[in-house]
Amino acid sequence: MIYTSLNSLMLLSPNLYDIFKFSSLNSFTYSDNMLELTFPKLINFRPVITSSTIDVNHINFVDVSMNTNSNFDRKYKNNSNIVDSFGSKKTKSRLVKKKRNNVESIDNEDVFNKNQDDFLTQDNLNLSLLKSRKLHRIKKKNKTHSDPNDLDAFVGNHNQLNVTIDHAMTVKELANKLNMHEAEIITHLFLQKGISVTINQLLDSSIAKDVVLSYGFNLSQSQSDNNQLESTNLQQPLVSSNNIKRSPIITILGHVDHGKTTLLNSILKTDLTEKEIGGITQAISAYEVEYLHNSKVYNLIFLDTPGHESFKTMRLRGAQVTDIVLLVIAGDDGLRPQTIESIKYIKEMSLECIVVITKSDKISINVDHIQKDLANHGLLTESWGGNLSLIQVSALTSVNIDALLSRICIISDSKELVADPSLLASGTILEAYLDKRQGPIANLVVQNGTLRLGSVVVSGSVYGKVKSIKNTSGIKIISSKPSSIVQILGFSAVPKAGAFFQVVINEKEAKQSISNSFSNETQITDNILKSLNSRVTLDHKNSLKQFKLIIKADTQGSLEAIIDLLSQISQLKVQIHIISANFGNVSTNDIELALSTDSSILTFNINVTSQIIALIKKTNITFKNFNIIYDLLEYVQNFMLSLIDPEYKKVFIGRAFVQAVFKMNKGCVAGCLVNEGKIKRFCYIHVLRNDQLVYEGFLTSLKRMKNDAHEVVAVNECGLMADYDLWEISDTIDAYELISQEKNL
Repeated sequence: MIYTSLNSLMLLSPNLYDIFKFSSLNSFTYSDNMLELTFPKLINFRPVITSSTIDVNHINFVDVSMNTNSNFDRKYKNNSNIVDSFGSKKTKSRLVKKKRNNVESIDNEDVFNKNQDDFLTQDNLNLSLLKSRKLHRIKKKNKTHSDPNDLDAFVGNHNQLNVTIDHAMTVKELANKLNMHEAEIITHLFLQKGISVTINQLLDSSIAKDVVLSYGFNLSQSQSDNNQLESTNLQQPLVSSNNIKRSPIITILGHVDHGKTTLLNSILKTDLTEKEIGGITQAISAYEVEYLHNSKVYNLIFLDTPGHESFKTMRLRGAQVTDIVLLVIAGDDGLRPQTIESIKYIKEMSLECIVVITKSDKISINVDHIQKDLANHGLLTESWGGNLSLIQVSALTSVNIDALLSRICIISDSKELVADPSLLASGTILEAYLDKRQGPIANLVVQNGTLRLGSVVVSGSVYGKVKSIKNTSGIKIISSKPSSIVQILGFSAVPKAGAFFQVVINEKEAKQSISNSFSNETQITDNILKSLNSRVTLDHKNSLKQFKLIIKADTQGSLEAIIDLLSQISQLKVQIHIISANFGNVSTNDIELALSTDSSILTFNINVTSQIIALIKKTNITFKNFNIIYDLLEYVQNFMLSLIDPEYKKVFIGRAFVQAVFKMNKGCVAGCLVNEGKIKRFCYIHVLRNDQLVYEGFLTSLKRMKNDAHEVVAVNECGLMADYDLWEISDTIDAYELISQEKNL
């Protein structure tokens, strides 16, 4: 029930007063000038709370659904008490526009059956009726953690989430990964670590991991390597009358200098090693050979991959398109890092494999030891109870080369490799680069269908019409069937190496395919590039010296190998900052960029024009061209070492005590007594006062009996000077000899 003053009711509306007073309804009673409502219906109310203590007897209630006439508004518009208690017209309009659900909730609940005092307490008042909160503000509050120092509640809600940090990332990227606001991380780093960063500044992986752990997330191992181990081999086509037997693609994998290219020389009857710069393979190459086995001619496609650790992407690309792997292991060297890497690909992709032990003509080989190591990595040869073929060969004397090729043919027959040449071609791009005269060129393997001149080919966000097709011998052809490796000209831009390609009916379909999957495919791995850019670290906080580079390579594969190689160099003392990394010839834009950023230009396997060379000499920028990746690595390491300040080891040689201080025109002289070891001219000293270090530096003068002295031994007096004038009696001077240390990264 509600009690209200009749005088107040008469003041508000005389007509309502008459109705309440003279009506025969029993919904209210009148006594002692007070009106008692027995069954009230509260449409809306707005209590005015002026203090934490609420006076129940002075709270008035108004039915805002009742329409007061305009005469009443004009008559009482100057009554400030009424305006303060019940609101102006603007307030009433805003209250009417409130959501209906608040009113309906009160209609459905008999709140006035409660005790009057209990209802009008601060705890029981429904404050949502006073002002409804905006939804976007609620979402914003829930999105972020308000106090960066109070992490307990945040940790409790997120300690079950796993986060992977495998590369440097910006503050914004880290915030998105953690579903937090960027300002949260910026504040945390400033307050907890004393590091000032911006939203687009790169954080080193160590800082990113520290932030993740600080907020209670679980760090998980990177799955990037596992995600890459997915073969791009196309599924076998459905049984069809158009299916034909296709040639097997054999990829040669193994460690550097284990004789992979020499093995190919013996198979192809050529001399490929003489054509390789530096005697190492630095690109993925394809070769075809015909071999007669059981009166049947087999066309075998070989892929030669680099064995250097930097060319991991090329080896992975070769494993993804292969049918049979030749795992080459030098008999005198055994399993090495890249051999183990190749074993990982074989196991993850379930590839058919033949183990080839090279250099079998040497006496120092131990085949049993190699088989034991293979077994430890999950590969069992036939002699050890497995199904893995093992063949010992000598590439120099051609021993067992025929046995190896025969085994390849047998496995090819057992695998029943077929394809449908009537389909539109599809496959994988092995390598791509930009030729100055011809334009974008792609080396690709056709895994299914037939590729023809004039075909419209699409790869990622790039498409074009095939203008030229060359086989592995460099001969132009008009079409290529499944399991053929060819070089094509016609892409509008350089496609991404390792990407899938397919032929479509016309350019309209090609454009539609691009619009559905548009992405910047020509850019190399962003995560690796970020790891080589300027970033914030926990230890040095932007104090590292930087080696700024602009890198140009001949192909995408070479560029990937260079970036991967540079990422493995320790950057604790000097940081590599790659301003630009691309493939193709050096342009004037590269020269201008090098000038504006004070960067060095490094090129790999690129023929620089005479005009660019003249411009380089004129601008006097640092430019180096390399044909061997080892030389490029050595140059970068040596240059980084030259940026490191000399490092010395301090060796204690003597101690002296200050007995007197003499002020002279040239400075202050400390009269000392050498009581231990010796003091040498230009030695490095520590000045200690009450066991506190007050100065360290080099001696500039040492005298004995007013004569210059090279050294003074104990127990003798001497006078010495340094770049220090605040000598005091009883100071202790510790002398050290600095021994130069070898620089390291």
